[in-house]
Amino acid sequence: MNYTKTAIKTVFIQLLEEKPFNKITVKNIVDRCQINRNTFYYHFRSIPDLLENIVKEIADTIIKQYKSFDKPLDCILPFLEYCTEHKKALLNIYHSVQRDVFMESFERIEYYVANKYVNKVTENLPISNDDKKLLIRLYKCISVGILIDWLDDGMNYDLAEAFKRLSYLFSDSEKQAFLKSVKSNEKN
Repeated sequence: MNYTKTAIKTVFIQLLEEKPFNKITVKNIVDRCQINRNTFYYHFRSIPDLLENIVKEIADTIIKQYKSFDKPLDCILPFLEYCTEHKKALLNIYHSVQRDVFMESFERIEYYVANKYVNKVTENLPISNDDKKLLIRLYKCISVGILIDWLDDGMNYDLAEAFKRLSYLFSDSEKQAFLKSVKSNEKN
């Protein structure tokens, strides 16, 4: 990867740790990187474009890194770890007009996780595609909803532990949903 492009991303994340998204300027970035404005604009159209690039890159990395897993937590936990390490930056994004960029990427990660998980767990079960799609949507929506609650609360509780506990508490319910789907398909 291009050193200058990486430096711009690194500096931008550092600045997000220091101040709100809407207070960061191209001048702040180029001054800290010791580059000129044209160099910034060679790599990115705008600060929102820079943010979108970073968030998508993080999502792509997580998806590529976790191609197979036994439970959704296997992919969610590394993402939560990254979020916790960059708490101030994440909250500054979440409370900015660019919130949608982050949420779209998180939804993409969660859809990927839910899709892989449901398909793996049900690969030898005669579950209808409609039920699979419904279960995938449910898992994605639950994860995204919990993330929104966590962000609204200022990331003040251990979301990784909450996900672990919820996975444990609902593990039998999950099995029941898969079995009910199989039974209803066997009747048809």
